[in-house]
Amino acid sequence: MKHYLFTAATTALMAFAPLAEAQDLKLSHVRPQDATIDVEVRAFAAAVAAATDDKVKIEIFPASALGDYTTVQERISVGAVDMAVQPAGTAADRRMQVASFPYLAENWAQARAVYGAGGAVREAMVELYAAQDITMLAAYPVYFGGIALNREAVTPGSTEANGIKVRVPGIKSFQLTGEALGYIPAPIPFSEAFTAVQTGVVEGVIGSGAEGYYASFRDVTKTYIPANTHFEVWFMIISNDSLSKLDEADQVALRTEAEAFEAKRWEVAETDQAANEQKLVDLGATRVTLSDAELAAMSAKVRETVWPQILEDIGAEWGQAILDKVAASN
Repeated sequence: MKHYLFTAATTALMAFAPLAEAQDLKLSHVRPQDATIDVEVRAFAAAVAAATDDKVKIEIFPASALGDYTTVQERISVGAVDMAVQPAGTAADRRMQVASFPYLAENWAQARAVYGAGGAVREAMVELYAAQDITMLAAYPVYFGGIALNREAVTPGSTEANGIKVRVPGIKSFQLTGEALGYIPAPIPFSEAFTAVQTGVVEGVIGSGAEGYYASFRDVTKTYIPANTHFEVWFMIISNDSLSKLDEADQVALRTEAEAFEAKRWEVAETDQAANEQKLVDLGATRVTLSDAELAAMSAKVRETVWPQILEDIGAEWGQAILDKVAASN
């Protein structure tokens, strides 16, 4: 009888004991298959599989196959999608505009201090994602933003009105920056942007950089202006629900590989930006050269006219505290 009771109790305990089962995670990103980010996240997925003895397998969904990045962020928040590497969606929280604050960093060293480990924007984004039941695993530096046109530029080093209408994302900071730099901004969904440029509804695009323009607009880009409009950073994020389903050792392995993924990206991002600018040139685009004085004038104009409006939109006290930290780090 004692033997029977012991066996029954053991069986009952085993029934409720957590099992270290394999977990399949779906990861979304915004670029086409074989783009740089696609290659890098596949390497990350392989590293995670190796580190967890194949208990954690990550399936990659490129080209926004699981939905537009704003939709994906919402789905990650509720656990319907596991992971993504993508820009921050500001629809859920306007304060996320801080990630694309124009001219917040002016060189790669400043960018790393702001967006890398311990950076003021990085820490703010961790908190904003956490409020949406999302864990940020890594930052992914992409490039300094520029302007792509399907025509020749008009006084590209000036901030005076040039009469050129450009597509911008539906984010206030990009719209205001376009105006400050002399363009006529037209908020158009990304899915309609290429056709808008191709058909002449707009004559160019603000909101991306050489990598993005090469990936999605290379056939309609005749001029590229490296205006350093903003620093593009994406984030590797995971649903808290999905993360909690991994055992502790696998969570540690996932975080460790995410840190390595980010560290490697910081090492190659600047070179990658130059390579993508050259790819546009190789396809026949003209790369405009701006002087340090012209870039400084653009930055000053945007800081003076755009920053106060963005701060008002995201909360002046909250936003200014971050800007103060950024200034202290530069």
